This record gives sequence, C-alpha cells and structure tokens, in this order.
Amino acid sequence: MNYAASVFSSIENPDGFLWNTMIRGFGKTRKPEKAFEFYKRMQEKGEVADNFTLSFLLKACGQLGSYLLGKQMHCATLKLGLESHVFVRNTLIHIYGVLRDDQTATKLFEEIPSPDLVAWNTIIDSHVNCGKCKEALDLFLRLLQSGVEPDEATVVVTLSACSTLGALDFGRWVHSCIDQVNLGDIVTVSNSLIDMYAKCGAFEEAYETFSKMEGKNIVSWNTIILGLATHGHEDDALELFSKMLEEKLEIPDGVTFLGVLCACSHGGMVDEGRRYFDVMSKEYHIQPTMKHYGCMVDMLGRAGYVEEAYNLIRSMPMECNAIVWRALLAACQVHGDVELGEKVRSHLLELEPDQGQSSDYVLLANMYASVGRWNEVMSVRKSMKDRGVQKPEPGNSLVGAYSHMI
Repeated sequence: MNYAASVFSSIENPDGFLWNTMIRGFGKTRKPEKAFEFYKRMQEKGEVADNFTLSFLLKACGQLGSYLLGKQMHCATLKLGLESHVFVRNTLIHIYGVLRDDQTATKLFEEIPSPDLVAWNTIIDSHVNCGKCKEALDLFLRLLQSGVEPDEATVVVTLSACSTLGALDFGRWVHSCIDQVNLGDIVTVSNSLIDMYAKCGAFEEAYETFSKMEGKNIVSWNTIILGLATHGHEDDALELFSKMLEEKLEIPDGVTFLGVLCACSHGGMVDEGRRYFDVMSKEYHIQPTMKHYGCMVDMLGRAGYVEEAYNLIRSMPMECNAIVWRALLAACQVHGDVELGEKVRSHLLELEPDQGQSSDYVLLANMYASVGRWNEVMSVRKSMKDRGVQKPEPGNSLVGAYSHMI
C-alpha cells in the first residue's frame, strides 16, 4: 500500500474509482483506520462517496471491531440514500453480524422485499457469529421454502451451526440437501460435513465422508485428525497422520500437529507426544504456538510429569496465559504436588490479580486437603468467602478449559 499511495499522490485529480481503490486496499491491511483517512481526504476534495466507498468502509469498521464507527457509516449510507442498494445493504447486515448486533442485522434483512442468496447467506452467518445457531437453522429452512437454492457458502455456515448445537439429525438432513443440489464434490463442503459429524460424535459418518473425498486438502486431514483426537479416537487419529506422512499425501502444518499432540495427550502417549513436538519444529520448521504448548502441558500434567510441564512453560518464548497455568494447577492437585501448585497459583494471581476463577480456589483447597493440610484449606475457603467467590457448579469448574486451547 505504500507504493500504491506513492503512485496515488502523483495523480492530480483522482476520480472516485481511484479513491475507492485506495480505501479498499487500506481496509484490507493491518491498519484499516487509514481507509478512513483517505475517506476524509476524499470528502475534502469534494468527491462524493458511492455504494462501493461505503461498502469498503463498512468492512473496515468490522476489521476495527468498532460498533460506533459502524453506526456512523450506517448514518452516512442513509444521508446519501444508499442504504437500500443491495451491495450496501448486504454489507450492513454482515457488519452488524460481525459486531454482534443480530437485532439490527435481522431488521435490515427483513426490510428486503425479495432477498437474494447473498442476503440469505449473510443473515445466516450473522446469526451464527452472534451465537444464535438455532435461529440460523430456522433461517436456512426459510431460505429453502422461499425457493432460493443454497450454495457452498450457505451449507458451510449452516453445518457450522449444526456443529455448535450438536444437531446431528439436522446436519444429516443438510447433507441430503447437499446431495440434491450437487454440492457434495466441493472440498469446503465435505470438510464442513466431516467437522459437523465429528463434533456431533458420528465418527463413522465423518470417516465415511472423508474416505469418499477425491480432492482432499490439508484442511480435510486436519479436520478428521483433530475430530478423532478430541473425541476418544486417539489411535485412529495417529494412524491417519502416519498414513498422510508415509504416502506423502500432504505436508502437515501447525493445525495438524495440534491434532496429533491432542491425541497423544488424551491417549496418555507421553513419549510419542515429546517426539512429535520435536519433529514439528526440527523437521517441519513449525514454530509452536500457545495451543501447542497447552497440549504439551496438559499431556505432561495428566501423566504426572508436573515439574517437566512447569519447566516447559518457563521455557516458552511467549508469556503463558491463564488457561495453560490452570491446566497445570489441576494436574498439581491430581498428583498432590503442593509446592509446585503454590508456585502455579502465584503465577495465576500475577495474571489475574482481581479476577481469579472460583475453580482456582477449589483446586487449591482440594490440593491442601489431599495432603491433610487443613489449616490451609480453611484459609482458602475464608479467602473465597471474603472475596465473594462462589463455588462452581458441579462439573463446571474445569470443563472446557482444555477445549478453549484447541
């Protein structure tokens, strides 16, 4: 964009197309606010914004995550009489979905007399993004009833809603719709089906869909490996990974190794996990992320290698987050390592001085109780009472902590 801006500055009287080109370009960079700088310059030059200008600026609002700025640009579309333009209207629906205002997105959609497929896809995606997955499925039904034929984008986002809800029967029905409109050969659609079946626990159907694919890509392999690894089929996940390497079908990436490490963690395969962690960086030159380290800490902690897990955290090139520290604290509690558990707790307090989770207190109290240190147990409980910390619901203290890492 620096080169583009240099060329642009040499043009004496740039037209609307050139202004839009610059606004669109900056909207795609890591500094989308520069798009608004050009918009201001454009106004100062007396150039009137059109439907393209506003659509590009609205997307930049989504990039910035600014609801207020999005509202201001919405006002600009009204002032210029462009809100009803199909391109602008669909972008507005999309942006309100990105900014998690499903009510405004829905209102804008319902005002369209005859929504096109793009509008349907946008509103369904907006609801999924806002966590309204049941409503997204209802919208998919309405789309079919309206006579509009779904495309790749429609079924991918609908399957995502099925995955979130665990709506296996609805997902199977969507699969039948996919076959009817001949979308089954599209790789992204098949990948979404694999993901949906795996997350809903239908592993035979996930594997069958994977096996039938003719044009598998790395996402296909990653989806099936990670799906199997996180749902109790560790051996199958590692077997597929070995097949992928032996037959040189795809080059693994960071997500592939995340699934592999997850399988090793869930299967208690510590030696294999250590080996794959080394292979990832040394042979494939993949820099481990926080999620990879989280899998390793969880694996080592489950197996009782809490000191090794602690040393791994200390060697990380980035600052460890609370989720990984909490996983290690849970391991210290399970294996009765009070001394290390206290160290881990101190790190958590440094990260979250005012908002330690109730699960931390419960883990700490249970850890002291496991070695008969009742005075410390009472001290922890008193601290919980003084801070107004409520004991978590049964089964709710650490459930999901590990899943957030993947």
